[in-house]
Amino acid sequence: MSKIRMKNKIVEIDGDEMTRILWTNIKEILIEPYVNLKREYYDLGLENRELTKDEVTKEAAYAIKQYGVGVKCATITPNAQRVDEYNLSKMWKSPNATIRAILDGTVFRTPICVDGILPQVRSWKSPITIARHAYGDVYSGVEAIVPEGGRAEILMPDGSRKLIHEFKNSGIVQAIHNTDESIISFARSCFNYALSVKQDLWFGSKDTISKIYDHRFKDIFADIFEKEFLRKFTLCGINYYYMLIDDATARVMRSPGGFVWACKNYDGDVMSDMLASAFGSLAMMTSVLVSPQGQFEYEAAHGTVTRHYYKHLNGESTSTNPVATIFAWTGALNKRGELDKTIDLCYFAKALESATLSVIERGIMTNDLLPIFSKADVEPKGVGTFEFLRAVASEIDSHIL
Repeated sequence: MSKIRMKNKIVEIDGDEMTRILWTNIKEILIEPYVNLKREYYDLGLENRELTKDEVTKEAAYAIKQYGVGVKCATITPNAQRVDEYNLSKMWKSPNATIRAILDGTVFRTPICVDGILPQVRSWKSPITIARHAYGDVYSGVEAIVPEGGRAEILMPDGSRKLIHEFKNSGIVQAIHNTDESIISFARSCFNYALSVKQDLWFGSKDTISKIYDHRFKDIFADIFEKEFLRKFTLCGINYYYMLIDDATARVMRSPGGFVWACKNYDGDVMSDMLASAFGSLAMMTSVLVSPQGQFEYEAAHGTVTRHYYKHLNGESTSTNPVATIFAWTGALNKRGELDKTIDLCYFAKALESATLSVIERGIMTNDLLPIFSKADVEPKGVGTFEFLRAVASEIDSHIL
């Protein structure tokens, strides 16, 4: 077949360590033989973020605003150890947090389900989508070590002060914030996404303890739902439920799945990993950041797989699961095709997803899936990263034709 021509660019955001290796091979083996990629490239590898003083991260985010669709490789969020390892001038912030703040987006993460891999929670019959608020809280918080005898206060705009704590001994303090504008965008994104997939929306926070901060989330969600979405939800036959976050967690574990679970930033970070692992593997979860203006950034939900990267550098074979990274590319290509009305591009993206899952269902998979795969008359075989990619490449033609 002739290569598919793209009408407009996607923003390609490169990353770090083993996922950077996967990134290059996925393009070369699975995408470029079929698609003439039009891309705006940004290198968010940690070395380049250091070189550009992290300006490249902001440039990538604004490029997504311009072009509408981006696809991102996993990146390192440096801690003190990484600062020493990479000889950094400072502990640069999370690239994902920076991009989320600029796009004012909500992250939707959904497990990739495969015939032969049953969820660890027996009651789950359908995927659960996590909607993670992508602004504020600890990800843009201000922290400090308070010396012995210190006093921490919040200075309000009217000049009044709110005491946080008087320290007899040394300690720590953290200030977090959010904005009504961002919470409103988050709420509307969640309600619209639930309507698009025709699934109930759950939202949980801790308003009984956080009587101002979390309660603000609860009130804004309730107000927007009543004014803008109640009738739409009723006509669609779906519901919106608010509950405390601990109650929500307990209910999730007893549910059959098949709904959208809206979480504040930190809750969504933690719960999305829990869902990914319980549904199969951290490498088997899609992730898309959606802005209120309709821009999309696709990525894998997992990190840079550091341990495998150093094995790879030592010449050892690795069995790194590339499925979520493949689906990041297919998600971006499909969305680009939808926006540009390029039917062939959408068809290819779905064919690549189907081919990837078919390889696993036939028993060829990376080692992380071996312990949880069980299918009658199929003897699973663990293979290396690049052997798996080549198996998908061999499979894809049958799904395209």
